[in-house]
Amino acid sequence: MTTQPDTIADILRASFQDLTRAERQLADSLLQNYPMSGLGSITLVAQAAEVSTPTVVRMVQKLGFSGFPEFQRALRGELQAKISDPIEKHDSWAERAPTEHILNRFTDAVTSNIRQTLAQIETKEFDQCCDLLADMERAVYVVGGRITRAMADYFFLHMQVLRPNVTHIQSISNAWPHYLLEVEEGDVVVIFDVRRYETSTLRLAEMAAEKGARIVLITDQWQSPIEKVATHTFSCRIVVPSAWDSSVVPMLLLETVVASVQERTWEATRPRMEALEDMFDRTRFFRKFT
Repeated sequence: MTTQPDTIADILRASFQDLTRAERQLADSLLQNYPMSGLGSITLVAQAAEVSTPTVVRMVQKLGFSGFPEFQRALRGELQAKISDPIEKHDSWAERAPTEHILNRFTDAVTSNIRQTLAQIETKEFDQCCDLLADMERAVYVVGGRITRAMADYFFLHMQVLRPNVTHIQSISNAWPHYLLEVEEGDVVVIFDVRRYETSTLRLAEMAAEKGARIVLITDQWQSPIEKVATHTFSCRIVVPSAWDSSVVPMLLLETVVASVQERTWEATRPRMEALEDMFDRTRFFRKFT
């Protein structure tokens, strides 16, 4: 099987309607604890899904693999990519580096990431997510991790201008349970979580979901474990020719969300922005060339 940009989870979801009832049962089982659920013996994989081993063979062949061993090799490759640290990622890329200039190679990778991500986003789900964020009756909480907290801060700054009752949860300290005290049923918690997924952020998401909050997850193509409790999940492709994952696609998504929420709330947002600009003028934070 030739290498392709989609993960096996992507292929399973895209092929779901073409599978038999037993194969769908198997696909559901594989996705529940992906990718670990597919790494046992073929007998164990079949038993976990309560299907026959021939069903496993038929389904992986439908997905384009010659057999179960090749299917597992692909899963192991994904797992290695998922847990690799920055040095390992750079070494893996450098061995296959083409001769073109980094500006072109990097831009090509980002452009491909954008196309593939947008192709998988359902506009209906995107609109539903923006409706939640525009609902002034719901409080909004934003949280990120070690790297993604920069995106969380950027998103929080804009949402705070658009609407009231927006809180930035600082997940890197032991103070986030204090924020959780204020979360009520129906509130919205926006979480940024990409590989290597953080345990504290998962616990926060689980506890917020237990309180009835709606979880909006922005993650990568492998999907954070938070996906299990998320109301809306947006998987962004982040791989580029670098030791670091790219934030371009998640940033594109969050800026599009901000623009969409602004359209929905403009009647209330405009006077908030005017009041903010008046405060900036009075404090003289910014220079005016007039």
